[in-house]
Amino acid sequence: MLDVRRIRAIGLDLDDTLWPIWPTIERAERQLNQWLLERAPHTARTLADPALRQALREAVVRAQPTLSHDMSALRRESIRAGLLQCGEDPELAEPAFEVFFEHRMQVVLYDDVLPALEFLAARFPLVAVSNGNADVVRVGLAAHFHASLSAHQFGVGKPDVRIFHAAAAAAAVRPDEVLHIGDDQSLDVLGALDAGMQAVWLNRSDQVWKHVRQPHQSVASLQQLCRLLEDPL
Repeated sequence: MLDVRRIRAIGLDLDDTLWPIWPTIERAERQLNQWLLERAPHTARTLADPALRQALREAVVRAQPTLSHDMSALRRESIRAGLLQCGEDPELAEPAFEVFFEHRMQVVLYDDVLPALEFLAARFPLVAVSNGNADVVRVGLAAHFHASLSAHQFGVGKPDVRIFHAAAAAAAVRPDEVLHIGDDQSLDVLGALDAGMQAVWLNRSDQVWKHVRQPHQSVASLQQLCRLLEDPL
């Protein structure tokens, strides 16, 4: 069970915890496609095909395996690979990525997020811990966070215990004093447990827990989490 008295800091996942990620990515990809259609139409059609886009991405990872945790570099180099494959200007890769990234930062928060962040940040230092490339500054949430760690900056991603331990260090607490909250059963919950943290599984869509080890608590919303943390005995 969750021991609220031990909590001195909170780690928070971003994508699919604070906002739904796939609608965000789909909007950004549509904007990227529109931009490319005017400048590199063959590449635009290639990247619009999910199978061809995935094949380019896999080819980039095979050629540059160190990019597997860097979503920004992986996206940029996949665009560049598409341009080269289609015989179009590879110098367009950087501005094309910036179009995608600008729209990738335009997230639509779940309704419970801002009240929950205000509640949590007033009580604990919050550290964002993400495998994605969202930037808490560009999405407008930096005021709530003490620190932010992402896999592409840190060099490894969840569930590697090193990124969880770095989050604890950023909040100047021990790992066992951190409560980590996220939607992914393996990356967030099991990763945090391996790192010696307490873990809350945010299960917004009524999924079934699939592992032997259990989270300290499961919640359907951040509002429910806040109620658990309010006025501990």
